[in-house]
Amino acid sequence: MASITHGREAYDLVPFFRTPLHSLDAIGYRQEVLRDLEDDALYTPVEAFARQLREMRRQLALSARLRFARQQQSWLLDAVRTYCASVSDLVQELGRVDVSSRGMRAFRHYLTDYEASDAFTCLAAEAEQLNEQLASITYCLLIQPGKITVTRYADEADHGAAVAATFEKFKQGVVRDYRVKLAAPAEMNQVEAAILDLVAKLYPKVFSRLEVFCDRHRDYLDPTVADFDRQVQFYTAYLEFTARLESHGLSFCYPQVCDRSKEVAGGEVFDIALADKLAKARKPVVANDFFLRDPERILVVSGPNQGGKTTFARTFGQLHYLAALGCTVPGTQARLFLPDQIFTHFEREEDLDDLNGKLQDDLLRIHTILERATPDSVVIMNEIFTSTALHDALTLGTRVLEQITARDLLCVCVTFVDELASLSRPPSAWSPPWCPRTRRSAPTSSSAGPLTACPTRLPSRRSTG
Repeated sequence: MASITHGREAYDLVPFFRTPLHSLDAIGYRQEVLRDLEDDALYTPVEAFARQLREMRRQLALSARLRFARQQQSWLLDAVRTYCASVSDLVQELGRVDVSSRGMRAFRHYLTDYEASDAFTCLAAEAEQLNEQLASITYCLLIQPGKITVTRYADEADHGAAVAATFEKFKQGVVRDYRVKLAAPAEMNQVEAAILDLVAKLYPKVFSRLEVFCDRHRDYLDPTVADFDRQVQFYTAYLEFTARLESHGLSFCYPQVCDRSKEVAGGEVFDIALADKLAKARKPVVANDFFLRDPERILVVSGPNQGGKTTFARTFGQLHYLAALGCTVPGTQARLFLPDQIFTHFEREEDLDDLNGKLQDDLLRIHTILERATPDSVVIMNEIFTSTALHDALTLGTRVLEQITARDLLCVCVTFVDELASLSRPPSAWSPPWCPRTRRSAPTSSSAGPLTACPTRLPSRRSTG
């Protein structure tokens, strides 16, 4: 989550990634939006809109922390103008894009109506008119020792232009610029604030209108627009993250998610957390295939250390969790179950203050899982009962897997006890029940395409492999 949301901390996206969905319709809703945003024709204006609103929030933050009221009002006016321009630009761009998702169509309809509303048109027109009136103000400063006099500009001669014209004849091509660029702080100093107050006295109507405008429109930001600005970052953040991995030849797909059938399968799936680290180090990522056919429910994974057992267990959990978020999942194809909860039992460091032994801690944690799990839950157990003898580990592991089987739970069990893989009757020779391929579109296409039973691999969008 930290890697996916990096650079977007201001949006507080982690709660979205910590809230799995429990409805197939809601999952389909998010997958539709993701497919729409894969089209650069939509992704580009949405990102431009986000940049404009970030600039607006910067202007609002300046307005809130500056000391002088007139400068606060100026920055608030700038923020309103940025906001109105961002809304109008996005409406114009959305009108050119063919969106198919329910979410984007509904927001486009709302935003179009909002831009045409009297409230928005009056806000935008008044902001632009005020800005033009302020920009047209000209004045003169008479600077004397200990005194500055402010007067209206009355077509006085521009001595600066005359001086430049005098020295123009001495200009000899391109020369070095010796001028020093001085930093311009956002906040005025007291002298500048005093001068601005005198200017306001010369043009009282304009500055009075500015004050009234700011008092009336302090809460100008539409709640739905603000919600969209935050929520769409959930999608764009995930798309950027997956595109970075796809550039290393890895694939992501839209999973087929079921809430009844527990026949699950995955092709060339991998651990995205590990893949993120390996991709940064330019190291290869090992992918795996798996499937479970009725009445199978448990994947028992055994083998030597450093063989990828724990990585596979993590992958299985990530696949179901990401699918429940409505996101694409790592792999070329996937058919997954929609769980109500995902329970995990991974080895953790012993607490010296805990008087329970390692075995007792394992038993208590597994007991808690079995008490809370329902037939719609997924359980992942990694290296259970490693602190006991082989015979005891086999006995306890058998009892646990029997309980999981009785509760009809989907489970991955990583164990060093090979015998646990032979508890039930071995199946006949079955072939993987690969689900319809639901790959993302190639860069030249604007849609992801329907589900298809065609076994041919299609190129993944933004993928170089």
